[in-house]
Amino acid sequence: MPSYTPPLRDMQFVIHELLGGVDELKKIPAYGDLDADTVNAVLEEGGKFASEVLAPLNLVGDVEGCTLNKETHEVTTPKGFKEAYKQYTENGWSALSADPEWGGQGLPLLVNQAIYEMLNSANQAWTMYPGLSHGAHACLEAHGSAEQKAMYLPKLTSGEWTGTMCLTEPHCGTDLGLLRTKAEPQADGTYKLTGAKIFISAGEHDMADNIVHLVLARLPDAPAGSKGISLFAVPKFLVNADGSLGARNGIYCGGLEHKMGIHGNATAQMVLEDAVGTLVGQPHRGLPAMFVMMNGARLGVGNQSLGLTQVAYENAVNYAKDRVQMRALSGPKRPDLAADPIIVHPDVRKMLLTARAYAEGARALVYYVAIELDKAHNHPDEAVRKESDDIVALLTPIVKAFITDNAWISTVHCQQVYGGHGFIHEWGMEQFVRDARINMIYEGTNTIQSLDLLGRKVLGDAGAKLTKFGKVVGRFVKENADNEAMQEFTKPLADLGQKVQAFTMEIGMKGMQNPDEVGAAAVDYLRVVGHMVYAYFFARMAQIALEKQATGDAFYKAKLATARFYFAKLMPEVETLMITAKAGLKPLTEMEEALF
Repeated sequence: MPSYTPPLRDMQFVIHELLGGVDELKKIPAYGDLDADTVNAVLEEGGKFASEVLAPLNLVGDVEGCTLNKETHEVTTPKGFKEAYKQYTENGWSALSADPEWGGQGLPLLVNQAIYEMLNSANQAWTMYPGLSHGAHACLEAHGSAEQKAMYLPKLTSGEWTGTMCLTEPHCGTDLGLLRTKAEPQADGTYKLTGAKIFISAGEHDMADNIVHLVLARLPDAPAGSKGISLFAVPKFLVNADGSLGARNGIYCGGLEHKMGIHGNATAQMVLEDAVGTLVGQPHRGLPAMFVMMNGARLGVGNQSLGLTQVAYENAVNYAKDRVQMRALSGPKRPDLAADPIIVHPDVRKMLLTARAYAEGARALVYYVAIELDKAHNHPDEAVRKESDDIVALLTPIVKAFITDNAWISTVHCQQVYGGHGFIHEWGMEQFVRDARINMIYEGTNTIQSLDLLGRKVLGDAGAKLTKFGKVVGRFVKENADNEAMQEFTKPLADLGQKVQAFTMEIGMKGMQNPDEVGAAAVDYLRVVGHMVYAYFFARMAQIALEKQATGDAFYKAKLATARFYFAKLMPEVETLMITAKAGLKPLTEMEEALF
């Protein structure tokens, strides 16, 4: 059975030493009393819940899955899931970063994201139940009416109710402009919704008293396409004027998807038959409102893959230190044993270090974006809010796509470390691989994220957002220009920054002549920019490690070694990516469709 030990030392390093998180967030009045001891204490307690309560349920949830009663349409979650959720809400974890106005504890999003990293490592399928509620909460807080906020936000904050996002339909996934679910206005100001949704994570379950579905649908006078979509709050149980639960609403689970991974989460086919809902925001403006939840979900999915990369790495390292097979090519390293532990073999080390580097790079990026998101929402200086909002917009598709792609690479590597045992369920590795695969697909496939980055976030504003981040990188390089020990990191970082500028311009010029050139280059482009972002964070981490290596703390020695591995073995991928991206559209279109 796999184990999980929260990487508290590295989490604290990123928050306090790399990002100066507490000092940065204390500039926001709501966090004026924040201190490092509080942050550390919360992380320690969250780590205990993740490792002691959730992690033991991960294999159980994968084996049992969820069960649908087709007569009542009720779903039973795996053994222990409901009890763990009760403990989660009673201990206040659901309210951690919510506004005190709605009963929340008002801690920064950074702390919540760090907690969720650990929950995802321990049990991604379980964590999706409360995780989706954060997005529903944010959407209603931003676009809900006063009545909707009063009705739903306190219950979502406490965790008594959970939330979902109901977008996808059988005939349309990414292309939401094709959706058919209808919403008919009623005399009392409500709407009756009819239609079908699929792939609804946590769409039905037995863990909370009510489920608040945020549903995209069309009004009778809606124009065609995505500009004709409205958003509705549709509860599982209707809510009475006094806040108590009323009759069962006309939205129910018609079936559960039988999936490759995340078996413990109920991925539901939802049927709406005159389901009563209320309009969220303005008519025909549902998609912009839902994007609050979708963008939050994209950051959450990146965090899911960070969690899986970390837990897979931990278990693979433990196995590699214990499993003995063959001797090192340079001679025995453990002559007292019949063979050497496999961690002595170079390729095993490469696989382990790949996972370690991708976990540490992802942690730095996820936490950085969390701080910037808090600044974008809450900083008193409007200019700071705008700057942070641009950075978040640029980095969101990278968080979603780059981290999830790397998690797939990493979990497969970690499974490979186990050899044949990696295919055996009780070791846990094959489940990490299966669970990681969905993260590249949902909340917008990674191709969609790549098109978003290149087409909208970069070319869409003539590179303004990318230039802002480039200036951050440039300042760091300039500040370390005279630091000889840093040249092994700053020189390749500066070189990549210059190449990204020229690369972007070349792809942009091709795209002006033929937009399909953007589609041909986008996936490779995102990985190039993703590596530039990671290289920046690894260079910063290396700088700290170099300054503190004289302390003799092995942590800094390991951090420096990981940074050097990243620059030597992973970052050079950008050279191939730029070549393949520049090869353009022609190799993809030369073959006629009939010849496929």
